[in-house]
Amino acid sequence: MTILVLSSLLLIGLILMLVEVLFVPGTTIVGIFGLIVSVIGVVYAFISFDAEVAWWITSLAIILNLAAIGYGFSSGVWNRFSLKSVIQGGAYDGRTDSLQVGMPGKTISDLKPIGKASFKDVIYEVKSESGFIPVETEVTIIKIENNKIIVK
Repeated sequence: MTILVLSSLLLIGLILMLVEVLFVPGTTIVGIFGLIVSVIGVVYAFISFDAEVAWWITSLAIILNLAAIGYGFSSGVWNRFSLKSVIQGGAYDGRTDSLQVGMPGKTISDLKPIGKASFKDVIYEVKSESGFIPVETEVTIIKIENNKIIVK
């Protein structure tokens, strides 16, 4: 019965440590709980057996835990769970290529400080440099970066 309890404690600790490494990365409750269960198993070995056997059990438990964690990192298990798709898009989509700094336009909504303005009969979302600009006000582009159009 003693060997069954000891084996169960060490095996549960090992499984929890593997779950921590493979499925729940980072230092979380699962890994700490696995370490505590393993330590309880080692303490139980020292209580139940003489010192020489308990040290052998401790050494075996440490070797098995390190081997399992090492296998978890080197076996490629991460490749089965890792994200493989890549985002191709970005923030810049070329809609502002026809605009130039200094180009005049007219607001078609209030800019508070973001709103809509028309340049060459095309409507763009713009940001005001100085805060509120009322509707139907003439504006000029002072800066274009990525998709942001700054007007005054």
